[in-house]
Amino acid sequence: MALLCACKQNSVRQIPVSDFFKTPEKSVFKISPDGEYISYLKPYKDKQNIYIQSLATGAEQMATSFEDYSVRDYSWTFNNQLVFSQDIIADDVFRMYALDVATHKLKNLLSLPKVRIRIINRNRNQPDVLTIAMNQRDPGNFDVLRLNVKTGELKPYIINPGNVTKWYSDPDGSIRLAKVSDGVNESILYRTNDKDAFKSIIKNNFKDRVEPIAFSGDKNYFYALSNVNRDKTALVEINADNAKDEKVVYANDKADILDVAYSRNKRRLELAAYEDAKPQKHFLNSEVEGIYQKLSARLADSEIDIVDRDSDENKLIISTYTDKNPGSYYLYERASDKLTKLADKNPEISTAELCDMEPVSFKASDGLLINGYLTVPKGKDKNNLPVVVMPHDGIWNRNSWDYDAEVQFLANRGYAVFQVNYRGSAGYGKAFRNAGFKQVGGKIQSDINDGVQWLIKTKVANPKKIAIFGGGFGGFSALYGVSFHPQTYNCAIVKYGLINFFTYLKDAPPAFKPFLQMTYEMVGNPETDAEQLRAISPVFHTDKIKSPLLIFQGAKDPRANISELNQFVRELNKRGVPVIYRLKENERAYFKSEHNRMEMYAEIEKFLDANMQVKQ
Repeated sequence: MALLCACKQNSVRQIPVSDFFKTPEKSVFKISPDGEYISYLKPYKDKQNIYIQSLATGAEQMATSFEDYSVRDYSWTFNNQLVFSQDIIADDVFRMYALDVATHKLKNLLSLPKVRIRIINRNRNQPDVLTIAMNQRDPGNFDVLRLNVKTGELKPYIINPGNVTKWYSDPDGSIRLAKVSDGVNESILYRTNDKDAFKSIIKNNFKDRVEPIAFSGDKNYFYALSNVNRDKTALVEINADNAKDEKVVYANDKADILDVAYSRNKRRLELAAYEDAKPQKHFLNSEVEGIYQKLSARLADSEIDIVDRDSDENKLIISTYTDKNPGSYYLYERASDKLTKLADKNPEISTAELCDMEPVSFKASDGLLINGYLTVPKGKDKNNLPVVVMPHDGIWNRNSWDYDAEVQFLANRGYAVFQVNYRGSAGYGKAFRNAGFKQVGGKIQSDINDGVQWLIKTKVANPKKIAIFGGGFGGFSALYGVSFHPQTYNCAIVKYGLINFFTYLKDAPPAFKPFLQMTYEMVGNPETDAEQLRAISPVFHTDKIKSPLLIFQGAKDPRANISELNQFVRELNKRGVPVIYRLKENERAYFKSEHNRMEMYAEIEKFLDANMQVKQ
């Protein structure tokens, strides 16, 4: 009987790759400002297109029918227009369209090569006009312009003097705050109205941070996230007239405040979000807290976020998730207290078949407490497990407790997945972040290795079956691991990996140039830190790599030096290193094509099976 129970416990259905990584049937739900329509993205011939549904009749219409490139970002305007963009990867052209919902007429607003655009503000008082930031005049600087979505007219509003890295508008669409940088130090500029000149009110170096959120009820005060004179980032209110009066709205001694919900319609703060072991919310408005309490009672055991709302804030789009559930979208109508499911994000996934993402912590070799997450295969004891280590992308980003398709895919295949929030990761305070400066190939990598050794010491990991898998900076960490800890890892998987810090910094896109000096201080200077950067860049250490590699790269990734990567792979092949290299045309860093994604994860499964020899 005991043997029968054990067999049943360890019998786990292998979920198809396609179920994990298919393009969602419906996603990115939004609601029109008048509350009459909902919109969403839906695949049409393998490309994401916009669909619109009338809330009065329930009728669904396909609003766009692109077969070449997916709709990327889209949003509603206050005059029932949908504005959206396309990234024409083959030609590196950015296109922006407006769709009139009443007539379904499509207008091509912009079609610009090598240009990036972001929407700063949509204005109820001028519903036809969007305030946008665009780097057409100078690739390294974003000017502010006013775009009329009805006529296509584009008017300059503020020309970037050459050092502004971000613009902030008030609720009426006027730019009244800006962030400037000299490369290392950042300043916040303020003006009372469009006629006044900007003046500097706050100056910090790169170790401190002030990030404006919105203007408060008093037009000369604004809310911001700040870690000035404190370790943990707090939500504060700042007097823009003198920048000396600062009121702490909310602070948490355990973690940085990472996000703030602010209603532009009602001009009020709603909540502050932070991450302890799991996501947390601190409510700043009793009405909003009541809404979340009502929803939590009906959507038990789920994380809940309001992701969009109509102008009256009567109809809300709700998104849910857990670590084992991609989640769902709902429409909540406050007046009638009606909750309607719009779509499951991935109906093919059954929560009962997936695995718990467990928060863990350990001490690094120098005594610093490091946090992370461990996901153990369903039906397996936490003992002698094959492990895939997954360092996160973005040095200053982090892993979070949420649904991660890659993590669940690997756990379903029998691997424990270990994610480390090494020093420098976001959310743990200024001292923890600063501890990662100029440690990209030092203590950051030691933290990852110390975590692996902790898993081995506690008997969780089988020391003979450990792989490492990452994208971007996580890809660099994977290559670093097999270069400098070859005895630890059986193999490595790299997506759009960073292989040479010299070319990564030298070839930075123009829009990144204002941040280069700051990056030199935080990562390393190619001139003064050349020896250190050479010592850690994988491109110079092909002689150290012996483990099998699986490398994926998009040929149109703007941060990749493809000729250098090709040479790196050739050099590894010369040295007899088993390398599988997949270069995909017409892809950037992330593979948008469902076909390419399916091929990639099927190959990852095969590669791990060959090099880890895991038996279910």
